Amino acid sequence: MEETQKKGNLVFAVNGERFELPSVDPSTTLLEFLRSETCFKSPKLGCGEGGCGACVVLISKYDPKFKKVEDFSVSSCLTLLCSLNGCSITTSEGLGNTRDGFHSIHERFAGFHASQCGFCTPGLCMSLFSALVNADKGNKPDPPPGFSRLTSSEAENAISGNLCRCTGYRPIADACKTFAADIDIEDLGFNSFWKKGDSKEIKVSKLPPYDPTKNFSTYPEFLKSESATNLDSSKYPWYSPVSIEELWSLLNFNVTVNRASFKLVVGNTGTGYYKETQRYDHYVDLRHIPELSIIKRDQTGIEVGATVTISKFISVLKEESNINLGSYGKLVSQKLADHMEKIASPFVRNSASVGGNLVMAQKNGFPSDIATLLLGLSATVSLMTSHGPENLTWEELLSRPPLESKTVLLSVCIPFKKDQSSHQTHSTFLFETYRAAPRPHGNALAYVNAAFQADVAHSKNGVLINNIHLAFGAYGTKHATRAKKVEEFLTGKLLSVHVLYEALKLVKLAVVPEDGTLHPEYRSSLAVSYVFEFLYPLTDVHSSISGGLLDGCISQGKKQTLLSSSKQVVEFSTEYSPVGEPLKKIQAAMQAAGEAVYVDDIPSPPNCLHGAFIYSTKPLVGIKGIQLEPNHLTDTTIITYKDIPTGGANVGAVSPFGSEPLFAEDLSRCAGDRIAFVVADSQRSADVAATTALIEYDTTNVDSPILTVEEAVEKSSFIQVPLSVQPAQIGDFSKGMAEADQKIHSAELRFGSEYHFYLEAQTALAIPDEDNCMVVYTSSQCPENAQSMIARCLGVPAHNIRVITRRLGGAFGGKFVKAMTVSTACALAAYKLRRPVRIYVNRNSDMIMTGGRHPMKVTYSVGFKSSGKITALHLDILINAGITVDMSPIIPSYLINTLKKYNWGALSFDIQLCKTNLTSKTIMRGPGEVQGSYIAEAIIEHVASLLSIEVDSVRNENAHTFESLKLFYGNIVAEGEYTLPSILDKLAVSSSFFQRSKMIEQFNQKNTWKKRGISRVPAVYHASQRPTPGKVSILQDGSIVVEVGGVEVGQGLWTKVRQMTAYALGSIESSWAEDLVEKVRVIQADTLSVVQGGPTNGSTTSESSCAAVKLCCNILVERLTPLKKQLQEKNGSVDWPTLILQAQKQSINLAANSYYVPEFLNYLTFGAAVSEVEIDVLTGETTILQSDVIYDCGQSLNPAVDLGQIEGSFVQGIGFFMNEEYLANEDGLMVSNSTWTYKIPTIDTIPQNFNVHLVNSGHHEQRVLSSKTSGEPPLFLAASVHCATRAAIRAAREQLKRWDKLDESVSEFYLDVPAILPVVKTQCGLDYAEKFLETLLARPPTCFK
Repeated sequence: MEETQKKGNLVFAVNGERFELPSVDPSTTLLEFLRSETCFKSPKLGCGEGGCGACVVLISKYDPKFKKVEDFSVSSCLTLLCSLNGCSITTSEGLGNTRDGFHSIHERFAGFHASQCGFCTPGLCMSLFSALVNADKGNKPDPPPGFSRLTSSEAENAISGNLCRCTGYRPIADACKTFAADIDIEDLGFNSFWKKGDSKEIKVSKLPPYDPTKNFSTYPEFLKSESATNLDSSKYPWYSPVSIEELWSLLNFNVTVNRASFKLVVGNTGTGYYKETQRYDHYVDLRHIPELSIIKRDQTGIEVGATVTISKFISVLKEESNINLGSYGKLVSQKLADHMEKIASPFVRNSASVGGNLVMAQKNGFPSDIATLLLGLSATVSLMTSHGPENLTWEELLSRPPLESKTVLLSVCIPFKKDQSSHQTHSTFLFETYRAAPRPHGNALAYVNAAFQADVAHSKNGVLINNIHLAFGAYGTKHATRAKKVEEFLTGKLLSVHVLYEALKLVKLAVVPEDGTLHPEYRSSLAVSYVFEFLYPLTDVHSSISGGLLDGCISQGKKQTLLSSSKQVVEFSTEYSPVGEPLKKIQAAMQAAGEAVYVDDIPSPPNCLHGAFIYSTKPLVGIKGIQLEPNHLTDTTIITYKDIPTGGANVGAVSPFGSEPLFAEDLSRCAGDRIAFVVADSQRSADVAATTALIEYDTTNVDSPILTVEEAVEKSSFIQVPLSVQPAQIGDFSKGMAEADQKIHSAELRFGSEYHFYLEAQTALAIPDEDNCMVVYTSSQCPENAQSMIARCLGVPAHNIRVITRRLGGAFGGKFVKAMTVSTACALAAYKLRRPVRIYVNRNSDMIMTGGRHPMKVTYSVGFKSSGKITALHLDILINAGITVDMSPIIPSYLINTLKKYNWGALSFDIQLCKTNLTSKTIMRGPGEVQGSYIAEAIIEHVASLLSIEVDSVRNENAHTFESLKLFYGNIVAEGEYTLPSILDKLAVSSSFFQRSKMIEQFNQKNTWKKRGISRVPAVYHASQRPTPGKVSILQDGSIVVEVGGVEVGQGLWTKVRQMTAYALGSIESSWAEDLVEKVRVIQADTLSVVQGGPTNGSTTSESSCAAVKLCCNILVERLTPLKKQLQEKNGSVDWPTLILQAQKQSINLAANSYYVPEFLNYLTFGAAVSEVEIDVLTGETTILQSDVIYDCGQSLNPAVDLGQIEGSFVQGIGFFMNEEYLANEDGLMVSNSTWTYKIPTIDTIPQNFNVHLVNSGHHEQRVLSSKTSGEPPLFLAASVHCATRAAIRAAREQLKRWDKLDESVSEFYLDVPAILPVVKTQCGLDYAEKFLETLLARPPTCFK
């Protein structure tokens, strides 16, 4: 009998502070509790799905039996609070903070410029801290002082599940690797700790110290006595059975009385995928039953209990076993561990259970990897049913109906095969696993996963297949399946090329995705590729065999570090010091510690309510009414357009081109249209009410919706572009075409949309104030417009509305127009209910309602000479603007501006903005510009492929001279400022472009299955400054407060403004400037303090804000200089505090306002990039081996900040060109609206070697201290990755041509944006493996390489 467990209250510790909760809703997550009931706000809500890492914390558990503490990271958004009884929780502010001093993790993140908007940084710090704590417990040799036992590879893998949209990951990886004992310090990137030329020893000494022996305890002593207590189920509806008997009794009697609902709990990670709107009466925690947490491994096989976490299973599989497992047992253990490390992310694997994963696969059809692995290994399972125990094979269980709620999976057994001892049979057991996914190292569901097992015998005649198992999963079927017809065909056969070829035909018939599955042909092709990879090395042609790994012709990817060393060359000037110095971002360490306050971190005022949007899921339908589910009727209020007060207007957002309604009235115009705002007492209640609300639609008397640009053209549904923003045509197109030797007519390009994926979702807090006023906190790029909209909606003067924005957790254009509707809805609800109302839009709704980047259809005709010189280009562009005007009228001119980077001879175009029944598309980093820049490259590539000449020579042929640049862009560049030609020359040398091009040619000739490509791409950016206000106030003690119109969104605006303030005030006495930096504080944007703030966009707000501040400081300097002279004459010397004290006494005005109106609005900036990629022709996977970027920042205001902008922008561009598939259903409703289905770049998808050179191009008289912008243009340079991928595909198609297996052109093919795996594989040939075998069958047997 089990020892009776003590029962008690829920007790746990957070950062050493004890919490005891006599009662709690068992569905409460740790994140909800931390953010609403404690002062610890560092864990952020990024997605609520375990998919982003913003909420990661460290959990520490004490084992009284072994007197050991177990530490592991988890997603606090998925972890149920009741599951943490007796645990200690550590958050980032628990590691260190402003008052007690920062942890070296925080300091190193800050010093390596690894935090921009800062929203994701605390979660990253906790992922790293968890890895450090566990590495330092290990048995590795003692590291050198200042380092840990962590390896570089482990440091990178620790953060592999964390998302960051700002930095591009490289500086984060470097900050993490500073703790690794095996790091070569010379490989670490640009930072604020050491200077060029410092020795290795000096560099190590300058790192903030890390001493694991002095690390604080993660588990407080006072908790140890309470760690063995279970929750008292008479107080909480939470049961913790300690035996299978008790569990059976609970499920069959106690918790099912009166048809009560119950939930079985281990890690609760399934709720990240299957969103729960149901409340359960009882929760049953399975983790305390010893039989369910068993894990045994011996020569007979592996037994693993259902509650064992995936991480624990991996660690046991990796352990060196004292028992002889046999070669097969070792092989299976190694392959399982390697494969499972690609499932989810570390912080999800740490709490997700093996059993939970399998039950989701069996009951819900979850596309599980583990389910496929077990099927391939002939695993068996043990169940507890209401009738008693049952044992059966995993395959049998998959074929049964979904498990009943009272049936519990207890354990899984994986049998090991005995090694054959007979010398005559020469028999070998093989086992291999496969997966191809949008992210190579995990945190993404597979397109197809597979597990193959074979018993093969070697003879003189070849390899005989005695037995084979082929299991496939995740390919678009409810469960993993075995390809039994293929197995039967192969069993007993001697493997030959012919046999393999016939088998592959059967595989294609066996692995058929269900209707509605994305990329079905690709998935079937992948299955074929896997079987080919597994069996081809065993054929008579290629009979090498090595433990199931393929060698020779096909190389399986070996484990390696994700990133190699990268170089940052930063040229900076001290002419305007401290402006121009690479100072670290203001408050970066504070951001890392989680102390930076974002809107959702502001404590809720008393009686605060929470809101959520109810949106339409249909386009162009009438709205009859909204029904809330009965259990959500109490304590909820629905706000619609009818609640807008008399004198107010139904407006939610405005742009220079028009406004859009806050709510649909009688007609929903698009899927995602806001219909109502539901208000409840918690954010979760509001979200659930909104999610479960039933909208009654009326489809009578409505036209069919317009969803495509073609439909818009057919119905003449357009948005007018004002003359003032229409781009100008250049030259005579007809004349240019007449001069051409060759022509391309009506070629087509298409672009889909892209979601901004700021880590902080849209959010606002509205607090009613006296005299019909209101204070609104919003995460907005334009607080001024938010103020205007709220005032118009409520029908009050603007001075009644005070909008405050301190900082944003990322924006990228998505919080300009789109944030206004969020704050306006909040304010309307607060006005009506006379109570504070806040909203944090859940990620799924945010993705649907934000609209994203503009999709386009581009048709072009181009004339060119035989040399590749283009003489004329005409474009017909249809831009899908969605339902309202938003900022769409600027897109044509922005697109043309970047397209003009080449000399097209004559350029003409017809651009139409199509009004469709989709959510309004909005500006996103490089709006229209990223498409324009890419269209230019696609045309150049098309011309080169038609002429069969090097694409780089066609680029050179069409590069601008200074004269042609002036013709295309006007007189906005002085002759010495056209730096692009020298940048391209520098880049060719620094990246060894021409040498590597030759090496790639040789590589492609020698390799059949991997192909490489390289590309060099230029960018020209047409920047526009805008008027901006500033305000500088000097306080009594000499400290300085600065306000500007621009908002800090992570771009380092505050840092640059701080440097400019110190520089400009330092002109009174130059020796003061360095010290003045620390005296400056830049504060939040407040619409009643600084007016005419305008939007923060276009990447030039930092320099405009600096210019505004400089004007203020000039006024103050003018006032203070005479006083300083007086004091010097009187006292001989004077310091800053004395000067200010005397100024106060003499009543000198120490505050100055300004409004900077740029004299020269527009300028050009230049950059170029070379990228090299490697593609796997069997799977379509693309690896970016290296990217080199050179960018002209003028004289950078802060090179560290600009470097971060360049890297982050480039990686965001990689997302657009290579990763981010934006999917909508037939109604135009976005369906890739989660972290499960929408994949932004992660640390494993960025360039392995990422080199950036920041050029200081000297004086630019018309710029702010000669500086230029850096935030948007590098995004366009990521097209180099797409172009390099195209080059690699061309090499694969050349291979097919050599085999005489390609009917179409080698070089003329269309490569979609984004070039995701199915796109790449399709262009290489979905039947590449079959064609290879056909070639072999037609020729004498040779091993192709």
